[in-house]
Amino acid sequence: MKSIFKLLTLVLITNFIVSCSNDDDNTPPPPVNEEEVITTLTVTFVPQGGGTNVELKTQDLDGDGPDAPVVTISGSFEANTTYTGTLEFLNELENPAEDITEEVEEEALEHQVFFIVTNNLGTVTYNDMDTDGNPIGLNVTFQTADTPNPINGAMTVTLRHEPNKDAAGVSDGDITNAGGETDIQATFAPITVE
Repeated sequence: MKSIFKLLTLVLITNFIVSCSNDDDNTPPPPVNEEEVITTLTVTFVPQGGGTNVELKTQDLDGDGPDAPVVTISGSFEANTTYTGTLEFLNELENPAEDITEEVEEEALEHQVFFIVTNNLGTVTYNDMDTDGNPIGLNVTFQTADTPNPINGAMTVTLRHEPNKDAAGVSDGDITNAGGETDIQATFAPITVE
């Protein structure tokens, strides 16, 4: 019994000494990387070889307020057509609006945009890479389906902060194993390919 009491006393004293150690080693705390405030996402698709641009836009001007975002789709995509897509992220709560796209470019190693396209509308591929050779997603190609009849579906665009770009499928645009934090996500529907 005395052995257990002595052991318990020793453990408590050790914990007390460790908890009272000098934490003031004069090293500054790590910088806090605040999450971006993004009110507006615009994806502009330009058909290669000419034609009508298609713009997908979501705008939430009250931020976390009660109003739902306003989502617009400017028109339909042409079947069997290659589009170049560019993305723009804005914080329109600032005046003038803050271009978050620049921050995503500067912190490319810590960001990736994912595209989920339903109903076989087409395929999205990345045109831009970070310094490690992993995709970013600010510039993409959208190859629409070759279909004789109009088809409808949806496209979900997600910007992830600090995804695991080395995880299975992530470099191919599969968000399943990406992890990280979602900075913004928008689903555009219905999207028509005709």
